[in-house]
Amino acid sequence: MSNASTPIVFYDIAMRPPREKTCCSPNPWKSRLALNFKGLPYSTSWVPLPEIENVRRKLNVPACRKFADGTDFFTLPIIEDPATDASVGDSFDIAVYLQNTYPNSGAGDLFPPQTLDYDFTHPMILIPLSECRDSPFPDYAKFNMNVDAAFTAHVQLALQGFPFDPATAEATKAEFVRRAGVTCWEDFALVGEAREKVMESFREMLGGLAKLFVRDPSGPFLLGTRASYADVIVGAWLRMMHTTLPESEWKEVSSWHDGLFGRLHDALEVYAEVK
Repeated sequence: MSNASTPIVFYDIAMRPPREKTCCSPNPWKSRLALNFKGLPYSTSWVPLPEIENVRRKLNVPACRKFADGTDFFTLPIIEDPATDASVGDSFDIAVYLQNTYPNSGAGDLFPPQTLDYDFTHPMILIPLSECRDSPFPDYAKFNMNVDAAFTAHVQLALQGFPFDPATAEATKAEFVRRAGVTCWEDFALVGEAREKVMESFREMLGGLAKLFVRDPSGPFLLGTRASYADVIVGAWLRMMHTTLPESEWKEVSSWHDGLFGRLHDALEVYAEVK
């Protein structure tokens, strides 16, 4: 059993200080929420984005995704668990590991049975997404993949508001530019009518997702008053949007669909402590 004297080490992407307030990467947020859901002792190791590849190699945790050209995509999170000597380097795999290793800890079952019939047809997305590979929880794995695709298709809304660490901001932006095949960071800017169109698409996408959340009117979670990893998946992306969108736009987003996603974001706050 993980304990306070040998806490799990959780690797997250370093944004500008204070990192406890600015951390906004959705996949690390999935793992942080899951760790807190399970009530497990852990400490965060903050990794500058340009150092992620070196850290993964040093920890002997291979990249879990690839770009379209077959090259490795090195990203976070990773956890190291001294209690079992395990290292896990994918957010979905981390959740499965926590459930299998600590089934009765904290708030209990991360993967209770439920119907997660959500599909998102998306255009080509440059950043590699989580794969729907073999899993003991296939419905959750498919939901994770589709939610990632749905939010990633609208992530340009968030890019200009990313709280990059000034120490690594230029290198980080250059890497984003390289991956996207654009000429400069300013090419990502989304303003005026173009931004309004993407906001409307985002609202419509969340409307499709909202249909799952209204099936149990006791809310705010998919299973009513009981949170699960499916809520964590959506909530992690909402935390990114909360941090990166202009305040007026976040208020707009949190009010859409009768305030459903604003309530979900707020309800997950109990699992959002940054340690």
